[in-house]
Amino acid sequence: EIQRRSFLVLLLLPSAAFLSLSLSLTNSVPVLQSFRIGTALKRFIMSSRPELLAPPEIFYDESEARKYTSSSRIVQIQAELSERALELLALPEDGVPRFLLDIGCGSGLSGETISENGHQWIGLDISASMLNVAVEREVEGDLLLSDMGQGLGLRAGVIDGAISISAVQWLCNADKSSHEPRLRLKAFFGSLYRCLSRGARAVFQVYPENLAQRELILKQALQAGFGGGLVVDYPHSTKKKKEFLVLTCGSVPTSIEDSCSEDDDSEDDDSEDGKIGVSDRNRPRKRQRTNEKRKGKGKGREWVLKKKEQSRRKGNDVPHDSKYTARKRKSRF
Repeated sequence: EIQRRSFLVLLLLPSAAFLSLSLSLTNSVPVLQSFRIGTALKRFIMSSRPELLAPPEIFYDESEARKYTSSSRIVQIQAELSERALELLALPEDGVPRFLLDIGCGSGLSGETISENGHQWIGLDISASMLNVAVEREVEGDLLLSDMGQGLGLRAGVIDGAISISAVQWLCNADKSSHEPRLRLKAFFGSLYRCLSRGARAVFQVYPENLAQRELILKQALQAGFGGGLVVDYPHSTKKKKEFLVLTCGSVPTSIEDSCSEDDDSEDDDSEDGKIGVSDRNRPRKRQRTNEKRKGKGKGREWVLKKKEQSRRKGNDVPHDSKYTARKRKSRF
């Protein structure tokens, strides 16, 4: 009877209350034994998205940072995602090393892939524990403790390309009362656009929680001036599906090249074709009128009188017409 009522209460609780209750119950072994839900709660907590549990600087503490870096599975996944991101960057194959930015570099796993490809890089992360592990591992890139939601403090046009692995979706959560996801994304993409060189690309591997987050990220990127779209590897596979936001600073091609490695197509039946779903969107350029057109068009007396009459019909207080209405002033008053 106690077990049945406890499950009923948990089902009626909101998700946030259920999460807080589950965290408290996990630390209490006798309670878990009495309710017999220890295994279920542990599975719930482990399967939850990390950005829903705590802010990144708190979630990735010293113990979590070392556990993350020591996992061979995570190291392999990070290497594969970083290789794919560098492939989508489409850097020129001229043997010249490029200066890249690793956003949310963590302990430097993705930065090692950049170094192996012969490029120089600088990484930024909000977790000091993650950066301490990167220093201990003696990564080759420079490290910066920074919150990307407050903008990137880099000089304009110095970055040849940027990658980010599983980091941008953290900006969609308000960890503090002063955090507004839309404004934080706007500050991030705006500052990134300024520090990238003309024609450079930025590739973000993201895990959006829902369609609203995906649209919010893409919208803020396009409003910042980027062009590009979403590249989905193995869109019909539940296990191997990965989303990459590919953005270009400045002029962009009409479409993003479709390419995919067909090395491992036997693990999932849904992904045997190895195709990529691409959603390409280009930010329309604003029409700029030249000074000659402005001078040729002009706004004469008739146009001013027409506008004043329209304003009177709306009930606004408009000055009376006189011989001085719409009179052009001399160049020297």
